[in-house]
Amino acid sequence: MRALISGASNGLGRDFAFKLADKGYDLVLVARSEEKLDHIQNDLKDKVNVVTEVMDLSIKDNVYKLYEKYKGSIDLLINNAGFGECGLFTKTSLDNELNMIDLNIISLHILTKLFLSDFVKVDKGQILNVASLAAFEPGPLMATYYSTKSYVYNLTMAIYEELRRKKSHVKISVLCPGPTDTGFNTRARVNFGVKSLTSDYVTSYTIKKLKRNKLLIVPSFRMKMAVFGVRLMPRKLLLKVIYNIQERKTK
Repeated sequence: MRALISGASNGLGRDFAFKLADKGYDLVLVARSEEKLDHIQNDLKDKVNVVTEVMDLSIKDNVYKLYEKYKGSIDLLINNAGFGECGLFTKTSLDNELNMIDLNIISLHILTKLFLSDFVKVDKGQILNVASLAAFEPGPLMATYYSTKSYVYNLTMAIYEELRRKKSHVKISVLCPGPTDTGFNTRARVNFGVKSLTSDYVTSYTIKKLKRNKLLIVPSFRMKMAVFGVRLMPRKLLLKVIYNIQERKTK
């Protein structure tokens, strides 16, 4: 078995790599940091075969190159690469937001479509798309990031139903964690106002759910209740609540 993990140099991606290696998966690890990937490869080289790819997946050509190199050799695809940014929509950097869309949406869409098509042909394979609790909410002060995660969530849901109707053995899941202790908040320039889950917990929980072919993966009871509450709350009230939460994050 072989897994390809994007955004593998730290946080969830790194922990997925170690946990899958413990289960005997060979790994293709993709990220921009050569130094961090080298450290992971050295730590795992006596356990499984680890290949690293140093590339920026916000560049579309790199995404196609990655697929062409590994098509036909991957059993599990984990689309984990992504980042966020906080601030008023009129004040945040357009270039940064377009880069975010390229990474959070375009690269994930391409890899999902290409590898899924291959999986369907052989009627096996599994994909995990990493979204966020943000997928269920409007995101004032993080408008672009929340929108990208809504895309990931809804894309995965739609694909699941198409596969189910065809009675395909290919599996697809979406992970929607709440605040998690990774490097995300540093790049997004926010400070979570609630206690974060650990990356170790989120990845362990997720792998258990993947074995059961769970479609929607929301780690922790508290986060499940948050999703339930969001669905019941009137939209305009929810907008006010989310704005206030986001505003506190930036202080």
